Amino acid sequence: MRNIKLTIEYDGKRYLGWQRLGDSDNTIQGKIEGVLTQLTGEKIEIIGSGRTDAGAHARGQVANFKTETTMEREKMLDFMNRYLPQDIIIKKVEDVPERFHARYNTTGKKYSYYVWNDAIPSAFERYYSLHYPQPLDIDKMNQACSLLVGSHDFLGFSSLKKMKKSTVRTIDELSIQREGSLLHFTFVGDGFLYNMVRIIMGTLLEIGAGTMEVSAIEEIFKNRIRQHAGETAPSHGLFLDEVYYR
Repeated sequence: MRNIKLTIEYDGKRYLGWQRLGDSDNTIQGKIEGVLTQLTGEKIEIIGSGRTDAGAHARGQVANFKTETTMEREKMLDFMNRYLPQDIIIKKVEDVPERFHARYNTTGKKYSYYVWNDAIPSAFERYYSLHYPQPLDIDKMNQACSLLVGSHDFLGFSSLKKMKKSTVRTIDELSIQREGSLLHFTFVGDGFLYNMVRIIMGTLLEIGAGTMEVSAIEEIFKNRIRQHAGETAPSHGLFLDEVYYR
């Protein structure tokens, strides 16, 4: 039995997210499993490093699956990229140890979020960044970023309904780069709660626009109430860039 690791890139705008759904095959996981089942002649189920929301994108999603096939990796790569939709690309196929698990073995992830900060929208960036026409105070947003870096209880920055496990996470990097009208936010951390990046983004934008104070960050950490944070930013500006393993 082989254990195969896939590195995957996709444009999520046509899909209902990563996770397979019982009433629809219009998911990233569903599309890949369908092609792998065709390739191997086996009923294949893949394990992703985590879910991405409907409309979100990935440059470096990781998944693994078990198979009896003896097909060479290069042929598997060619087959999948030939039969998958053009907006889902397999970048790499690797044989990995039997115990490798794409979700349980992760040590961290890197995300990007893009904002088109201009009164005039962009015809080209509209599917891959949030159009935010209001002026933004980047200095205040950077102050807020510095408060978010480190180990904190991020429950107030998540859409979690249940709290069976710890909601403490560590953000190692949260930075902002501007290229003309395009703002690129980089998030690197050991893990992210449900909607955590998008809620932090909504909060940062409210701080930048002046409708929320920088001090609100500490208050949200203290009271852990989701409603005190900003709105959840739309998914189409979000990219999963990389998944880290030991």
